[in-house]
Amino acid sequence: MFELIRADQLTIMMFLCGCCGILVLLLLITRFISESRKRILILMESIALFLLWFDREAYIYAGDPSRKAFFMVRISNFLVFFLTSAIVFGFNLYLNDWLTHEGKLASSPKRLRTVRIISAMGMLLAVISAFTGLYYYFDETNTYHRGNGFLIAYIIPVVCPIIQYTVIRQYKKVFSKVIYTSLTLYIFVPIACGILQIFMYGISIVNMAMVAVSVSLYIFTYIDINNTVEHAHEIELKGIQGENKQLQKALEQTASTFVSSIEWRDEYCKGTSVKIAGYARRIAELAGKDEDFCGRTYYAALLNDVGLIGIPDSVIENESDPRIHEDEKMKRKPLIGEELLSGITAYPDLSQTARYSHEKYNGTGYPDGLKGEEIPEIARIVAVADGYVKMTTKKRYRDALPGFVAREEFIKCAGEEYDPVFSDIMVKIIDSETDAVSEVSELETDIACVSYRENITTGIPAEREVKRIKFRCRLDPQIVAGFSAPSIVLFDSFDRRVHTNDKAIKEYHYLEYGEVWFDDHMISTAARKMEITRLEKHERTGGTGDKEQEYEIVAGRYEDHLRLEMSCSEYTKELLIALPDSTKASYIGITGEHCVISGITVEPTGETVKEDDIPKIADPISYIDHMESDIKNIQIDRTRSASTAGIEIQNRMKIVFHTMSLPGAELVWHCPYIVIYYSDDGTIGGSNYIEYELIKLNGEDQGSGQFANNRFIMKKKDDFPGWNSWKETNKKGIECTVSLEKRGNRITLKTENVGISIECTTTVLNSPDKVYVALTGDQVALTDIRLFNG
Repeated sequence: MFELIRADQLTIMMFLCGCCGILVLLLLITRFISESRKRILILMESIALFLLWFDREAYIYAGDPSRKAFFMVRISNFLVFFLTSAIVFGFNLYLNDWLTHEGKLASSPKRLRTVRIISAMGMLLAVISAFTGLYYYFDETNTYHRGNGFLIAYIIPVVCPIIQYTVIRQYKKVFSKVIYTSLTLYIFVPIACGILQIFMYGISIVNMAMVAVSVSLYIFTYIDINNTVEHAHEIELKGIQGENKQLQKALEQTASTFVSSIEWRDEYCKGTSVKIAGYARRIAELAGKDEDFCGRTYYAALLNDVGLIGIPDSVIENESDPRIHEDEKMKRKPLIGEELLSGITAYPDLSQTARYSHEKYNGTGYPDGLKGEEIPEIARIVAVADGYVKMTTKKRYRDALPGFVAREEFIKCAGEEYDPVFSDIMVKIIDSETDAVSEVSELETDIACVSYRENITTGIPAEREVKRIKFRCRLDPQIVAGFSAPSIVLFDSFDRRVHTNDKAIKEYHYLEYGEVWFDDHMISTAARKMEITRLEKHERTGGTGDKEQEYEIVAGRYEDHLRLEMSCSEYTKELLIALPDSTKASYIGITGEHCVISGITVEPTGETVKEDDIPKIADPISYIDHMESDIKNIQIDRTRSASTAGIEIQNRMKIVFHTMSLPGAELVWHCPYIVIYYSDDGTIGGSNYIEYELIKLNGEDQGSGQFANNRFIMKKKDDFPGWNSWKETNKKGIECTVSLEKRGNRITLKTENVGISIECTTTVLNSPDKVYVALTGDQVALTDIRLFNG
C-alpha cells in the first residue's frame, strides 16, 4: 500500500489540493455558516491547500541543480514546516469558535490558549530552521536531508492535538455526534500518520492526512448543518402537526358539543353520535381507506343526525316502533340536516351524508330512493355504523339489542338495506368485540325487593367454570310481618335479563327454567326436571328474623345439566336441573320478597365441571340417532363444540350429508360450517394446527390470514326464500352437497343450499404435505355423511 502511495503521491497531492480549492470557493458562497466560522474554515482549507501544494513542489524540485529549483526547494520546505504549525493554529481557532458560540463559554479555555502559543512558536521555529538547518538541510545536489532537530518539528503536530482533544472530551456535550466524530478524526489520523512518518522516509503521509481531514471537516460540518436543518424542520413539522391536532380536537369538541345539544332533546340519543362516528371511522380504516377519507367519514357521521333539530318533540318522543310506521315528519330529518350543513362548502361530505345516509342499498330508502353505488360511499359507511349503534342502544319502545342480534341483522340485510362490503366489515367488528364486556362489572351489588321479583339482578352465567356467588340479606325494615326470603330465577335470555311482557319475551328469546328458594321450595317451568339431591336443615342459633344473614351459591354446568349448591344459616342443599337441551344458556338472577339484598359478589372457584361430576337426572336429547355412513354423525350444541374426523382433500371429491338446525336454533349462523386446515394428526385442534378457511353455509367466511389467501363469493340466487324461510327450512332438514377440487396448493369449494350459493378458492401459502377438510357448525345435527371421489 505504501509503495502505491509513494508511486502516486504527487497525483494524490494534486487531487487533494483541488478539493481544498473547491471547498474554499464553496465556503465563499455559503450562507448557512456563521461569518466567523466561515472565515476560520476558509483559512484552514487555504492553509491545507498551500501546505500540500508546496510539499508537492518540494518533491518535484528535489535533486534538481537548476537555479529555479534551488529557490523552490528551500521556499517549499520552509512553508511546509511553517504551515504544519499554522494548520494546528487554525484548528485551535475552529475549536474556540465552537466553544464560545455553541458552548456559550465567556473565554477560551487555558489549554487552547497554550496550544495557540505553542503553534505560534512552531511557526517561529520553522523560520529559524530555514537559516540554521535545525529541521533539514540540502547537499550540493539540492537534495533534502533531515537535520539533527528534525523530531522537534513533529512535537507540535502530535502534542498540540492531544491537548486539544482533552478539551474536546471535556466539552463533548457541546458538539453533535457528527462534529465530535470529525474532530476526533482530525486529531488522531494525523497523529497516527506522524508516527508512521518517522519510519517512512520519502512519503509525505502526514501532510496528506492533515489535508484529507481538513477536507472531511467541511464535509462533516455540512452534514451536521443538514442534520440541524432536518431536526429543525421536524420540530417545525411536529409543531404544525400539533397545531393541526389541536385545531382538529377543537373542531371535534365544537361539533360534539353542538351535536350533544341536539341529543339532549332525546335522552335515548345522548352520546350516540360520537359512537356512530367512531364505528364509521373504524369501518373506513378496515376498508383500507386513507387517513383523509377516514377523517371526513368521522365528521360526516358525527353530524349525521343534526336534522333532529327541526323535528317536533312529539315525533321524537313517540314511543311506537319506527320500523312499523316511520312518521313522515321524521323523514324530513335528512333534508333539514343537508340544509343546515350545506353552508360548509369546504366539506361537501357533511351535507351529502346527512341527506343520503337513510338511503338503502336496494333502493327502498329515502329521500331519493338511490340504490347501490349511487349512494355516496361515506353515506353507505355511516348507514352501517348508525344502524349498529341504534340497534344496540336502548329506545323508548325497546331495550338495547345484544350485539349478536345486530350481527344477524347485518348478515340478513347485507345487499338489501346495507352495502354488503361495509356490512361484512361491521360483522367482523362485532366478532372482535365479543365478550369484551365483563359480566361482573354489569352486575348489581344491591337490590331491594318489597313485592316478590320486584327487582332481579342481571343474569350471572352458569357455565363449566364453577362460580361462587355470595350476598347478604335482611328483612325489609318497613315490613312488620309476612314472608321474607331471597330466591333465584333460572333462565335464558339474549340480554341476560328476566322479562315478563310478551313483546320482550319474543324480542330477547326469553325462556325461564324455574325458581328456587334456599329452603326446600322450587318451581320448575321450562326445565325438563329439577331434583333436590341433598337437603340439610340447621338449627337457628338465636337472633331475630330481621338480622342480616349470609347466603352462598356454588354453580356449575356440563352440557344440559346444571348443579347448584345453596347454603345459608338455616339450610344447605344441592339441586340438579336438567335443561331443555345443551344449546341454551343458563343464567342466575337474584331476587326475593320483603327483603334487602346487598354485597353481591361473583368469584371463580378455579374448578371446571367434568362429564361425570354431575349425575344425570334426564336422558340426553339426541338428534343424530340416525343411520351413519362414511363419517360418524355429530351433534353440535354450541359453536364448534364438535366436529367430524378430518378428511384429506385429494383431487376432486364431494361430501354429501343431511343437516338439521336444532330446535333451539334462532340465528342465521346456526348451520353447518366447513373447515379447511392442517394438523399433524389430521384432527381439528391437533398438533401444529393451522386453519386456512372457515366457511359458514349462511354465506360467511373468516377471510384470509397468514397462511392462506381466500377468494370468497356468496350470492343469493333467484330462488332464495328470505332469511326467515331459510332458517325454517334448515330446521326441517336439508340434503347438502359440498364439492372440493385440489390443484397444487389451490383448493376450490362450491356448494348451494336453499338459495345461497358459495364458491371459495383457498390458496395455501405454506405448502403442507396434506390439507384436510372437516364439518362442524353451531346448533346443528349432521348425519348420513358420505364421501365421493372424482
